[in-house]
Amino acid sequence: MALLAGLTGGMGSGKTTVGQMLSDLGAHVIDADTITRSLVEPGQPAFHEIVDFLGSGVLRDEGTLDRGKIADMVFNDTGKKEALEAILHPRVFAEEQRLYNKIRESDPSALVVLDAALLIESGNYRKVDKVIVVACDEETQIQRILAEKKFSRPDAERRLRQQMPLEEKIKFADYILRNDSGYPELKEKVEALFHQLKEKAV
Repeated sequence: MALLAGLTGGMGSGKTTVGQMLSDLGAHVIDADTITRSLVEPGQPAFHEIVDFLGSGVLRDEGTLDRGKIADMVFNDTGKKEALEAILHPRVFAEEQRLYNKIRESDPSALVVLDAALLIESGNYRKVDKVIVVACDEETQIQRILAEKKFSRPDAERRLRQQMPLEEKIKFADYILRNDSGYPELKEKVEALFHQLKEKAV
C-alpha cells in the first residue's frame, strides 16, 4: 500500500534539499509550492481572487503576481494572511490529493512525499501517514538564508520569527532529520530514512 509522508521545515533548514534527495532515491515528490505557483498564474480563479482582494498593486508589469510583495503584505497582517490562505489552501489540498491518487493508481506501493512548508500550520499534516521535519539551529538557518536569498540579517531574523519555530514543528514529527552538519552526513540520513519508509510502503 502506498505511503504518504509529509516533509516540512523552516526557511534555511534544508527541506528542499531533502526533497530532492528523496526524489533522486525514487520517491514520488509532490511539491506544494509548485502547485501554488501554478494555481496563481494569470487566468486561474485564485489569481483573480487574490488581485480582487489585495489590489492591482500586487501585479508585476507583465501581469503576474509579485510573490515577494504579497509575502511582505501578508506577513505583517494576520487578517490578510488568513484570507489569502483561505483562497489558496483548499485548492492546493485538492490538487495534492488528485496527484497522490494518480500516483497510487499507477504504483500501489509508492512512497509519496508531500513537500510543504506549511504542512503543520495548515493542518494538512493530519492527512499524511508520517511527518518528517528537517531541523537545524537558528544561526545555521540564518546563515543559509543569507547565502541563498537577497535578505539582510534583520529581514532573515524577522521572517524566521513570523514562522512556526522548528522546536514547535518537531513536536508533530514522526522523523526528525537534523541538518546542522554537511551534505554528506545529511545524505546518509536521508538514504536511511528512505529505506525505512519504503519498507512501510508495500
